[in-house]
Amino acid sequence: MKEISINGVKVKAGEKADIKIPIAKLPTHTVIDLPIFIRSSPIEGPVVLISGGVHGDEINGITTAKKLLEAFDQELKLIRGAVIVIPLVNIYGFLSNSRTFPDGRDLNRSFPGSKKGSLASRIAYILSEEILPVIDFGIDFHTGGRMISNHPQIRVDFKDKVGVELAKYFGTHYVVHSKHIDKSFRKTAYKGKKHLLVYEGGESMRLDPYAIEEGISGTKRLLHHLEMIHAPQVPQTTLVLKDSTWIRAKASGIFSCIVKLGDFVRKGELLATISDPYGQVVVTVLATSTGHLIGVNNNPVVNVGDALLHIGEE
Repeated sequence: MKEISINGVKVKAGEKADIKIPIAKLPTHTVIDLPIFIRSSPIEGPVVLISGGVHGDEINGITTAKKLLEAFDQELKLIRGAVIVIPLVNIYGFLSNSRTFPDGRDLNRSFPGSKKGSLASRIAYILSEEILPVIDFGIDFHTGGRMISNHPQIRVDFKDKVGVELAKYFGTHYVVHSKHIDKSFRKTAYKGKKHLLVYEGGESMRLDPYAIEEGISGTKRLLHHLEMIHAPQVPQTTLVLKDSTWIRAKASGIFSCIVKLGDFVRKGELLATISDPYGQVVVTVLATSTGHLIGVNNNPVVNVGDALLHIGEE
């Protein structure tokens, strides 16, 4: 890494910079900027992106990226390369406690974006044109949706061989095969021959200290493997899951889960029940496959067809 140039700001090796890229104005004419933090070493090496809040209600991911930035500014010394930290990408969603933008668009389905498009498309364009060209690797922090908790996992398309190896060095509980989705940040990065890992842990609008610490530890493991920091972490047993399936509710009612995140379950095993509010009807929820429980719906009231339990298969 000799020099990083973002939005006309040039950052030389060994320097640090805080950049704000103007995006647009709120209806109140308050200016909204996208803050980007660059921390670099004098010695050439990989450039790694650390991002959170692509979905504005995923506070866990924002906090993970924020804590990593604090570490780089305090005790964590870069010995080569650079990190670009964007703790909060979707500022609009964050302000409204929403996954999406005011017009309902999902940023992670808006790539590569357009300079003159919707708000989501404009931010996607900034990331595609200003950030992806200067990085080598990236970690994008996410959580489950509303009332959905994910056990710490890295999602990567198994056709991305470099990404799979990086995921193993990140070393959280699971590496889950997840195909590239059209117009996503990850697929756009892959098309540009960049390798972006998606970390999933916890639930939106909730802080999960364990998932946050796993995200931080995994990032340090990966940066240590890339010889960017002197901070070896305790190894974590990582399982590679080739496939995953959601079990959906066959009835509406009160959902009572018997198992917990991370449990190993066998096909046909009783995992939960769904009952009516009066105790007259009870429907059992059985494992449809043998594997590891990587996601759970925390909502006690479900409707038929709702996703309940996510099982990953080795």
